[in-house]
Amino acid sequence: MINGRTRLHVVANGTMTSQRYIDEVLLPHVRLFRGAVGDKFVFMDDNATCHRTLTDALGRQVAGRKYPSTSKNTLIRALTEEWDKLAQQLLDNVVQSMVRRVEYCIILHGGHIPY
Repeated sequence: MINGRTRLHVVANGTMTSQRYIDEVLLPHVRLFRGAVGDKFVFMDDNATCHRTLTDALGRQVAGRKYPSTSKNTLIRALTEEWDKLAQQLLDNVVQSMVRRVEYCIILHGGHIPY
């Protein structure tokens, strides 16, 4: 979100299914966060290029660490630490780009959005 972020939620075991996504992400995290933000809350989780930009940046940071992760636990710790270090401006830029993306989507009646 603009000027802030939630802690990183890592799904560490098994495959992410739609039910698991509802149970482990939407209900315990997103729903509560939405309640705290209020009516202006917008949640987008659509594999858009800008979302991949964040995961790519996070992945590069983890891959560039001096000591590579050697277990699931050290990888989770590295992801969490690097998430906390990502520049807030990067997060703000992603959020602010959503307005343009939604406008394109409306203009194109839901068609492909050029990135």
